[in-house]
Amino acid sequence: MSADTGAIANLRGEAYSFGATPDELRGWLSHHRIEEVDCAVPDIAGVARGKTMPAEKFVKLDAVHLPISIFHQTITGDYVGFEEEGEALYAESDLLMEPDLTTIRPAPWASSPTAQVIHDATWQNGEPVEIAPRSVLKRVLALFNKEGWDPVVAPELEFYLTKSNPDPDYPLEPPIGRSGRAGAGRQSYSLGAVDEYDKIVDDIYDYAERQYLKIDTIIQEGGAAQLEINLLHGNPVDLADQVFLFKRTIREAAFTHNCYATFMAKPLANEPGSAMHIHQSVVDVKTRRNIFTGENGEPTKLFYQFLAGQQRYLPLATCLLAPYVNSYRRLVPGGAAPINVEWGHDNRSAGLRIPFSPAAARRIENRLAGSDANPYLALAASLACGYLGIKMGLEPRQAVVGNAYRSDHQLPRGLLEALTDFEDSTDLHEILGKRFCHVYLSLKRSEFEEFMRVISPWEREHLLLSV
Repeated sequence: MSADTGAIANLRGEAYSFGATPDELRGWLSHHRIEEVDCAVPDIAGVARGKTMPAEKFVKLDAVHLPISIFHQTITGDYVGFEEEGEALYAESDLLMEPDLTTIRPAPWASSPTAQVIHDATWQNGEPVEIAPRSVLKRVLALFNKEGWDPVVAPELEFYLTKSNPDPDYPLEPPIGRSGRAGAGRQSYSLGAVDEYDKIVDDIYDYAERQYLKIDTIIQEGGAAQLEINLLHGNPVDLADQVFLFKRTIREAAFTHNCYATFMAKPLANEPGSAMHIHQSVVDVKTRRNIFTGENGEPTKLFYQFLAGQQRYLPLATCLLAPYVNSYRRLVPGGAAPINVEWGHDNRSAGLRIPFSPAAARRIENRLAGSDANPYLALAASLACGYLGIKMGLEPRQAVVGNAYRSDHQLPRGLLEALTDFEDSTDLHEILGKRFCHVYLSLKRSEFEEFMRVISPWEREHLLLSV
């Protein structure tokens, strides 16, 4: 299902033109026997905020209101970064939530028949809220559209299954599989390792089908009970919506089997981290031809400029691809994740990989983003870096050959350094929006300060009786 078509598929797999009238909406809800509707908006962290209401109330398409503070909330629940909102935030002034009806889907895990709809946040005058992640991504796409281009993306999302762990002081452990044993690492691409958790995987497929979400593949990754789900390429907003929905879907599937699904970048100390690789290309709006490939089948100047923009600006945008202190435990020397912005042909040790593909499908795979990143912001940041490379006419370095893991560490080593780099990048602020960047920096600095008040097991083990 594509947001471009403005169509919604029904349970029989058909599609029909769907308007915003109450009668048409009532027909869809009746067909699916929907009783309740989850009105969701992604916040800065990518968490679903919103309201649940009876279907009969939603069908009237009356205005849905949520306070402005939902975009000023840290992952721990504190409210910061509201200087520019002034009294509006202190008064909890309302924003309007506009439903994007092309995103309406059943919520198959719900105890009663429930639909979910992703909403856009607007001010009372109808203008988009600049700091809403969906708005930030649309802002970047509008810049491409002005040039006559449409970006195309395909995310790959890694995650871990773990035993239930209600006490955060205890390390996570892989769940017990059908063999009666806990999942083991170093089993990349093992079909048997995937089969260990076949009931959860079956539920993921079932939930996805009932939501019209298309899965390309599910594979076993390198960590114990670490899986990767690959999505089909398409419009960036549609794919960000899918990642947003898949995270909820996969968690719910795991809950039904008494285990967790986590998208933390580094949940297990001795296992690889979890990434969200982003495949990117750009097509001409009129011809639908890939602008990265010329008529002779060779890479174009635009391809190299986009690539150069990623090399220059991704290190400055790292805090959007690695948004938490935990994110940088994945981006370490000797790990499975690249710590560079070198590029190479079919080279997974490079931060920017050019996969083997037909010339018409030439694309750039950004391997830096973690699965903990907000998909709207990660896609917006990655595409913005490429856009800047084109507009500034940049040239990339030579392609790396061999093991790029041995390259110098070219990324920030921690969140605080990443925030400082991002704050100094005025070019990115112009693309993503100055107001958004101000709020994002305030939120992340607050989270860092809160983390610094936590005493870790490492400190207790090595410092308690030694210093």
